[in-house]
Amino acid sequence: MIIRFFILLVGFGLAVIGGISMIAYLNLLTAGYSFVYYLKFIGMRVELHLFIIGLVMIIISIYGPSSRRN
Repeated sequence: MIIRFFILLVGFGLAVIGGISMIAYLNLLTAGYSFVYYLKFIGMRVELHLFIIGLVMIIISIYGPSSRRN
């Protein structure tokens, strides 16, 4: 149970780091770049991978099978 909670917290931290960075990069749109360029730029950044890994860790920690010992 404690390991699942730790995975949840780490996943949440990674998702927050990636999500905040992607929101901060939205300033490229106000600088005159197109939305397609923004998507290509985000696709090459590490923050997108952190966000995806964080979401997967959260999903695994919540919906993954539990190993209860009786």
